[in-house]
Amino acid sequence: MTVKVINKGGNALPEYATPASAGMDVRASIEEAMVLKPLGRAVVPTGLFMEIPLGYEVQVRPRSGLAVKHGITVLNAPGTIDADYRGELCVVLVNLSDSDFTIEPGERIAQIVLARHETIEWEETTELGATQRGEGRFGSTGRK
Repeated sequence: MTVKVINKGGNALPEYATPASAGMDVRASIEEAMVLKPLGRAVVPTGLFMEIPLGYEVQVRPRSGLAVKHGITVLNAPGTIDADYRGELCVVLVNLSDSDFTIEPGERIAQIVLARHETIEWEETTELGATQRGEGRFGSTGRK
């Protein structure tokens, strides 16, 4: 599938790291390093503008290495970029560690995944079909 992209960030376009990769890393398009304080959050630009095909979204997800090594994650994970959005792709990062984290220009900050989605129509009703779980909430299926 082809997706139109404008790259104003000066970084290479996102690409798959391996043939089986689902996501592509996106990079920070910043002039100088920025420090993310513990529990701090920031909107980090990527310099990318996309024309996502109708019926698809781009999901913005954390990079596992940043999460495990530094406690850096995408705050609204997964973030959704809708097909009709034409603005710059920005990533909302949060620092969940107890140490400052410096985001360097061009650093890989998140990954994006193109995903198909369906559009639904609601059918109002007064009852729903029965299931084994029923109205069981969080943890109702046990730990194992």
